[in-house]
Amino acid sequence: MARIAVIGAGMGALAAAARLAVAGHRVVVYERTDTYGGALRRFERDGFSFDTGPGLLPLPAVYRDLFVKTGKEPLEACVELVQVDPSSRHVFADGTEVSLPNASRAGVVAALDEAFGSGTGARWGDFLIRAREAWDRTRRPLLEEPLWPNWQVLAGREPYPAVPHKRLLRTRRAGTLAEVAAWELRDARLAALLEGHAVEHGLDPRTTPASAAVLPYLEHAFGTWYVRGGLRELARAVYERCVARRVEFRFGAEVTGVLEEDGRASGVELADGTVAEAEYVVAGVAPGTLDRLTAGTAVRGAGEVPPQPAGTSRLTVLLALRGGRPEGTAHRTVVHAADRDAELESLFGTARRDSHPTVTILRPDDPALVPEPDHEAITLRAVVPARPGEPFEQYAEHLITVAERAVPGLRDRLLWHEVRTPAAIADATGAQGGAVPVPALAAAGGRLLHPSNSTRVPGLFAVGGWAHPGGGLPHAGMSGALVAGLIVEGPEFRGSQ
Repeated sequence: MARIAVIGAGMGALAAAARLAVAGHRVVVYERTDTYGGALRRFERDGFSFDTGPGLLPLPAVYRDLFVKTGKEPLEACVELVQVDPSSRHVFADGTEVSLPNASRAGVVAALDEAFGSGTGARWGDFLIRAREAWDRTRRPLLEEPLWPNWQVLAGREPYPAVPHKRLLRTRRAGTLAEVAAWELRDARLAALLEGHAVEHGLDPRTTPASAAVLPYLEHAFGTWYVRGGLRELARAVYERCVARRVEFRFGAEVTGVLEEDGRASGVELADGTVAEAEYVVAGVAPGTLDRLTAGTAVRGAGEVPPQPAGTSRLTVLLALRGGRPEGTAHRTVVHAADRDAELESLFGTARRDSHPTVTILRPDDPALVPEPDHEAITLRAVVPARPGEPFEQYAEHLITVAERAVPGLRDRLLWHEVRTPAAIADATGAQGGAVPVPALAAAGGRLLHPSNSTRVPGLFAVGGWAHPGGGLPHAGMSGALVAGLIVEGPEFRGSQ
């Protein structure tokens, strides 16, 4: 039995802790804040309850596997999972609307044909077939295995089988997601659907490789799910599974250094000066923090995965409304930006923010979130730059204005609203500017790969969204499985079969 110190109580760290405890190790989690879950937080006021982190769960199989491997109770015995249908409703600048059914390619094709015109659904359906091929080529090396030592193979290979496109007497294949949208989908609204998946993850479709086609495919193939009571309930369930497996938690315990002895990790030092010895250290921390904790010895060296860009964050507006949720309301509505180019330049360039961004509206059908049935709790979200110090509270008014296009009479029903800026994400996760990590993707020279779970310090491992395989709830759970496998089975571990 080894002593293992886990830094941080984010979802990746919790997943690793539960698996390691089941394997017989003594695991202690040190969390600098007063709670668990990382970005999966909850805000409550006047009987209303809101998720302030992710609001929907893709690929729940990751957490089903975690619960199967760490105890007798399955995930569904600990939380109530609800498949969201329709998966999403989309409102476009030209007034067109479409609702897409959950996990049904045929249903999506039919809905698009009806809303956009004959043939558009077939183009999207054909795109999903190619996206599936990209998924099949990258799923295992990007998600289920530790990062290959020769990761450059993933960096240079474009797994998306783009359709040849003749342009100026030359035949070309799409190399970016924006080119896939322009050359293969050939409809501004289909392009908005595709590029919206990239923007939602903080990726610029103009430079993001075509392999990002796996993002919409993942949702269409495996569905979109909601956790009754909010996704904070998923964090609670994973935390309670850790406690049941005798993982110890020290909240309000900030780690200020990773100790080394004889060239390997030997424990952690806390802000109060105490030292906790350990044979292994698992760090679920933000970029730069791990290097600071190790005085630079864990810094990536030449020839290793390039550092991730600063990225984007999220602005969240929580709305408490009088009046109940109308029957038949979609759980998720996306109101697309009127000027996509202006939005992209404001997010990934130097232009001022567009006053009419793409806004995601979450309207759960969940009595647990409201004080009485004749009230509704709505969450608005938009992607924003991870730039500290910007006046995001003023920008929140733009989100409410945009949301009125999909929720008539919104302001008349408003009791109060709360704004959660990137600073709140920074407080919860420690990421500078409240940056949110993106999922790992192939191609692009390795720019969208993440550092390996193994570090340059033996016995020290990285877990969570800023390590392989990247950001997002499923990816965090996968990183926990990879780290546990590397510790339990050793460096020869190659993922679950």
